[in-house]
Amino acid sequence: MFEAVEKFSVIKTMQAIEYANVVVLLLDAQQQISDQDAHLAGFILESGRALVIGINKWDGLPADRRDEIKREVDRKLAFLSFAHHHYVSARAGTGVAALLRSVDAAYAAAMARLPTPRLTRALIAAVEKQQPPRAGGGRPKLRYAHQGGHNPPLIIVHGTALGEVPESYRRYLEHFFSDAFKLRGTPLRVQFKTGANPYADVPARRKGR
Repeated sequence: MFEAVEKFSVIKTMQAIEYANVVVLLLDAQQQISDQDAHLAGFILESGRALVIGINKWDGLPADRRDEIKREVDRKLAFLSFAHHHYVSARAGTGVAALLRSVDAAYAAAMARLPTPRLTRALIAAVEKQQPPRAGGGRPKLRYAHQGGHNPPLIIVHGTALGEVPESYRRYLEHFFSDAFKLRGTPLRVQFKTGANPYADVPARRKGR
């Protein structure tokens, strides 16, 4: 009976995550991060939900235990590095106001509108800092970028030979765009599209308008 109730609870939680704009993943500081916690964290990321992590029951813990918990969170939930962490006490109310401010910030980041010119300038800066690796005797050309969606933000990068861009470089671009636009609290996804630049035949004087 208990297992059935627990399974139902997990299903309802996953449904709530799918409908949410921002998820607060609340962990218990007096317990280790469980497999179920990690599973829900992975589901949140797959769902593309904005996220704030709260570690509850923080009051009264000794300093060495606090350091241990922080290391455990950083190690086991490293794939959620985009999310703010807040160490709170729901009973005492400490840290809750800051957590709620991060919820607002995460929502704003998830819904951000990113103009094509700024995205393209950020793409050029990213490539200048670190070019994609060569593949098949050539190097992929990343030409311009535009926003393809939000919640989570989706950035579509156009160019040539983008099918050769490795996953590690995609992650590099995701981190670069997140930092450039200060999109803390939401995952960001980059999609590559190979094709002709629609602005290629536009006269130079019109491009600058």
